[in-house]
Amino acid sequence: MNKIKKVLGDDLHKYTMVIALIALIVFFNIASGGKMITPSNFQNLLSGNAYVLILAIGMLMVIVIGQIDLSVGSVAGFCGMVMAIAFQKWNFPWWAAVLLGMGIGVLVGAWNGFWVAKMGIPGFITTLGSMMIFRGAVIWISHSISVPAPSELKWFGAGHLPEWGPAFTGMNNSTLLLGIFAIAFVIYAQLRQHARVNELHTNKDPLWPVVIRIVLGTGVIGYLTWLFGTGRPGTSFPIPGLILVVLVMIYHTITQKTRFGRHIYAVGGNKNAAALSGVNVQKTYFLTMLNMSFLAALAGIMFVGRSTAAGPSDGTSWEMDAIASVYIGGAAVSGGVGTIMATMVGGMMMAVLNSGLMLLGVGADKTQVIKGLVLMAAVAFDVYNKRPGHVSITKRLFNMSSAENKEGSPADKKS
Repeated sequence: MNKIKKVLGDDLHKYTMVIALIALIVFFNIASGGKMITPSNFQNLLSGNAYVLILAIGMLMVIVIGQIDLSVGSVAGFCGMVMAIAFQKWNFPWWAAVLLGMGIGVLVGAWNGFWVAKMGIPGFITTLGSMMIFRGAVIWISHSISVPAPSELKWFGAGHLPEWGPAFTGMNNSTLLLGIFAIAFVIYAQLRQHARVNELHTNKDPLWPVVIRIVLGTGVIGYLTWLFGTGRPGTSFPIPGLILVVLVMIYHTITQKTRFGRHIYAVGGNKNAAALSGVNVQKTYFLTMLNMSFLAALAGIMFVGRSTAAGPSDGTSWEMDAIASVYIGGAAVSGGVGTIMATMVGGMMMAVLNSGLMLLGVGADKTQVIKGLVLMAAVAFDVYNKRPGHVSITKRLFNMSSAENKEGSPADKKS
């Protein structure tokens, strides 16, 4: 057990959902006769759910500050529709139409942020009103008719990395190069972290846990590179997935390495204490809500590019999947807790559930029931694990509680 903790760290709870995700993929692959783990299905899995995962990034930040945004699906649909109308009816260049759609998202975010930050109205009420406004506005401006999207957007919504050079490895060279960069980054990050820890402590950490983490990370990335790079001709790692990866890296850095990120967690943990510490609570609320609508606009435009048209029902119930992704990823209902990486795991859980149940022929009605049960189970699991005076389920599974009981507390040893 100590060796496992050396490799994975002391907080094994964060790996629980990763293990559950892997188990779910394996289960659906067996149940579907091998249809889950295929290049085409994984490409569609990532490409078809990238917009929800992008929404989940912003929703994580909103939930961490103790708010909620119910308007993201309607805002995404409205921005996508405005973009399509600007291109088709107002003769905007496609890039100007996209900028207009993104600008509308920013303005909506400023609207929501004003009511939450300046007027003190809870995000639930504010965004419930915005959800009604922009859902009606989508139907109003579209006259309940779909509007074709610019053909240039199809590459952003459903494109793949291009092929180039000779295929010596039998894989798409762009995907192969992306995988090599990812492996190099993992090796660099692990060695750098190990060097920093040894600089700060007199007791030097051994190198073997770092080597094991590098081997595990390299193995996972290598397998995914092969999976995405060996699909049918003309396919490779999807462009929506690449956009998602870039956003994950950016927002992980923002939430973990910047002052604004620290302010988000401080406000979510204790708003009054954060204010006394010099944090501008109103500014944090405003910028977080604005960012959420900005990402909603991006998600809506990407979806329109994938579907090649903006429809009056685009964005319906997207907020539910985004919120579920955040909570399944371990975010606290009360705010102050949650990470981008864990949210992505939660989002992939929802995506795998959708894909796996579809492969098994389960109807949309039963799929919704199952997804609801999974969400409730994930939240109950998180609440139980964080209840004072209880040993977490994760520790029970890893037999850590018995080891701790044997060691005893310092007071017990003195007695």
